Amino acid sequence: MGLNIGVVGVTGAVGTEMLKVLERRNFPVELLRPLASCRSAGKDIVFRGKKIPIQELTENSFQRLDIALFSAGGDISRKFVPHALKSDCVVVDNTSAFRMDDDVPLVVPEVNAGMISKHKGIIANPNCSTIQLVLILKPLHEAVKIKRVVVSTYQAVSGAGFKAMEELKRETESLLQNKSEYVRNIFPHQIAFNVLPQIPQSNAFLQNGYTDEEMKMIRETKKILNDNSFRITATTVRVPVFRCHSESVNIETQEKITVDEARALLSGAEGVTVLDDPSKQLYPLATEAAGKDDTFVGRIREDTSVDHGLNLWIVSDNLLKGAALNAVQIAEKLLDKR
Repeated sequence: MGLNIGVVGVTGAVGTEMLKVLERRNFPVELLRPLASCRSAGKDIVFRGKKIPIQELTENSFQRLDIALFSAGGDISRKFVPHALKSDCVVVDNTSAFRMDDDVPLVVPEVNAGMISKHKGIIANPNCSTIQLVLILKPLHEAVKIKRVVVSTYQAVSGAGFKAMEELKRETESLLQNKSEYVRNIFPHQIAFNVLPQIPQSNAFLQNGYTDEEMKMIRETKKILNDNSFRITATTVRVPVFRCHSESVNIETQEKITVDEARALLSGAEGVTVLDDPSKQLYPLATEAAGKDDTFVGRIREDTSVDHGLNLWIVSDNLLKGAALNAVQIAEKLLDKR
């Protein structure tokens, strides 16, 4: 017996990927209800070879649904998730709206799947950059206890949606063709051939000097690993890459761990692939990770500035494991519990 599934924000970058993941992983969908704004209502999406008309998202959209996958922005989630709960529909929310609520599990299935059973109607999908980070941190933390993490991200423009991807493309074309200055609408500065230490692209900076994205990574990592004892700091940067986030991660541990031991631990971690052979110039690349489910790690080396430290390079597809895939994996765990 299949489940009735709703996808909120079905026309967006993540919503589009959710449909692909549901189909590719043969999720038992009895009824699919694609939901979006009135602008998209009536248009068709294709799922398993069949055209299905998009419905306008309303307060009554969740009747007879078992699970709703939300990815239409925090404001939409805050407005419509309560209506889904009234219809006894379990929500897997890909926005930041409920992530830090005490009674909402924040889940990466390979890391803390046990939290799913504690949900009260909402399960939150973490930030895309957090997901790939905790996949690598968990086995190391369990083995040698992490004291401190310093992470710098190199985030693809697809994290800001289809319009951001189009802006990078058009601005790049404009510069290469020596046209007059491109009028941008998404990013505060030129993104083509540039890097922007500001995510999100508007209203990003908090009183402490960090951006909202940086504080999300800090808070979410501690919640997922269920440990406030270690310290973590982050700098998040947008780069002119269409797909896949990369991260430079420095870890200081309480106990010594060698590079070989770290490689062995990570090689055995679920959802992780180690690509680490500098002699052959083998390390994770955004161009290679795009479209793949695993999170890739390489450039594993000792930090010579501290007694117990490692440096790592992590790459993952932000639209897949960083969003759509993780949400569907949560839905699969809910299915298992049924």
